[in-house]
Amino acid sequence: MVHLTVDLIAKSRKHFKKKRGLSFPEYLKTLTHLHFSNKNIEDIGDLSMCTNLTVLYLYDNNITYIGNLSFASNLTHLYMQNNSITHIDNLHNLQNLSKLYLGGNRIAVVEGLEQLHQLKELHVENQRLTPGEKLLFDPRTLDSLAESLCVLNINNNNIDDIRDLAVLKELQHFSAADNKLCSIEELEDVFSHWPQLFLMDLSGNPVCKKPKYRDRLITVCTSLEALDGREINDLTREFLINWKASREAKKKKNNKHDVWSTHPLFSNK
Repeated sequence: MVHLTVDLIAKSRKHFKKKRGLSFPEYLKTLTHLHFSNKNIEDIGDLSMCTNLTVLYLYDNNITYIGNLSFASNLTHLYMQNNSITHIDNLHNLQNLSKLYLGGNRIAVVEGLEQLHQLKELHVENQRLTPGEKLLFDPRTLDSLAESLCVLNINNNNIDDIRDLAVLKELQHFSAADNKLCSIEELEDVFSHWPQLFLMDLSGNPVCKKPKYRDRLITVCTSLEALDGREINDLTREFLINWKASREAKKKKNNKHDVWSTHPLFSNK
């Protein structure tokens, strides 16, 4: 079993380059980045001497549990994708964390992020879920991220409903490709709450085959610059917005006409 410890750092030629007059404990305090991806690591040991750690690379390992990171109050980037993590735990002290990468694990519920008020990016794509299971979101976590989260990647997680995500009003980049989203009306409602959204990928969802799918979303997401990998030019957007306004005006006029035509004073009956 491989543990990430200070002893492992000492044995790493990439990290420990002894400097004249600098002891190993002093050296550990100078570390800001640790690169231990693809090292068969199964757990995180005591790294509390690395008090200035800001970026930690632990992707492509065998970690099942997030632990022993409470010391890392300066951590801004955490890369733990492609491990075997089942729960998002023990991150409450990482209050400067800006980017969190947890794709390719075994997480069923996005939770435990209530204290991460600086989190800008959350990547939880491609969770290895049991058949029939879908990725869920704790409402408390969503509410806590409403003012900060700008990037969310939930690709390929069997998701069929994103109404709970509407609270994430600061989203700028949303990726939910290869899920099971079907309702374009639901998407229109959610996206109307995201005024800053400029990049979105929904490719591979059933909703993409609905009539006017692309046109309808472009008119709702007025800041969108690209949808499903295809750019949206200003001319297209202006045309679709005018088309929608014209259609709604015509519909309103017809409804008003129907109301008057059925009024007793104007009815032929």
